[in-house]
Amino acid sequence: ADIDYVLHQAAIPSVQRSVEDPVRSNEANITGTLILLEGCRSAKVRRLVYAASSSVYGDQPADSKVETMTPSPQSPYAITKLTGEYYCQVYYHCYGLETIILRYFNVFGPNQDPMSEYSAVIPLFITAILNDQQPTIYGDGHQTRDFTYVENNVRANLLATATNKGLGQVINIACGTSYSLHDLLRIINSVTGKQIAPIYAPARKGDVRHSRADISRAQELLAYRIEVPFEEGLRRTIEWYKSKGANTA
Repeated sequence: ADIDYVLHQAAIPSVQRSVEDPVRSNEANITGTLILLEGCRSAKVRRLVYAASSSVYGDQPADSKVETMTPSPQSPYAITKLTGEYYCQVYYHCYGLETIILRYFNVFGPNQDPMSEYSAVIPLFITAILNDQQPTIYGDGHQTRDFTYVENNVRANLLATATNKGLGQVINIACGTSYSLHDLLRIINSVTGKQIAPIYAPARKGDVRHSRADISRAQELLAYRIEVPFEEGLRRTIEWYKSKGANTA
């Protein structure tokens, strides 16, 4: 085959959906990844870069998540993504298929669908506020996330195709900073000129409390740098939703 690199981003990427339908998540995220790895091996692809998930860390008490931590998945989704990591490592060590595993934290940006019950928090918050509606916070709003603008993840994938380091390894991709959902809502209100308060609902099963990445390994192995900081990425994303109309994904 004339294919050197495969960037594997496909998944059913929802904790809540996996809680409701674990079998389908398993089929898509584990079986789908295994089939792709086998296809790459058969076609003699040089390298596969796998989009993994910070959900595998679970609710570990450390201030930031380091790749050397023992995984502690709290949802079927996290288990599926961790299993995908293990398969990538096995295909590297057993078959010589080069793999690099990029553990994404909360990725956001234009084109995210705000209309599904499984939508991510940033498109949900932005579209609610642009429509003068109260966004829903599940829990107390003090939970934190390392929100990462999508251009940073794109850059990390390209770097992962060019490096000779990190083969078979897990690498965090994020900004290394965390914001609470209250922080997120405050910034969106500020950028849009609104003052809309949230509605609170019970915390959801499978959601972790705090998440922030240690990105030193990415900096060392990939020469990764944050190209678009969180607040700049959020401004760009808000402008995109404005340009498309508040209800448009």
